Amino acid sequence: MKIQINTDKTINGDENHQKHFSALIEEGLKRQESHITRIEAHISDENGSKDGANDIRCLLEARVEGRQPIAVSSQADTYEQAVSGAIDKMKMSLETIIGKIQNHV
Repeated sequence: MKIQINTDKTINGDENHQKHFSALIEEGLKRQESHITRIEAHISDENGSKDGANDIRCLLEARVEGRQPIAVSSQADTYEQAVSGAIDKMKMSLETIIGKIQNHV
């Protein structure tokens, strides 16, 4: 499973942050990784440099073998909360899709 992290200009996208977010995603989707070829994460601050509630957004796009890409997003107050929320949503979506694939085999 290849993981690509994209951040907007207001978020520090240095190597440490990339590794941290990649590790969160890899750990969170470990059960489904054999079905995923690639994950793209888009992390952004909806308000830019201004303060605001739920202004951090994480969009996760997963490419599953033989299927159309799946995308989920989550908004929260912190980067970790946004990433964790998107991972939880992705897990539920993948479990449904993988379950359907396994039932048809």
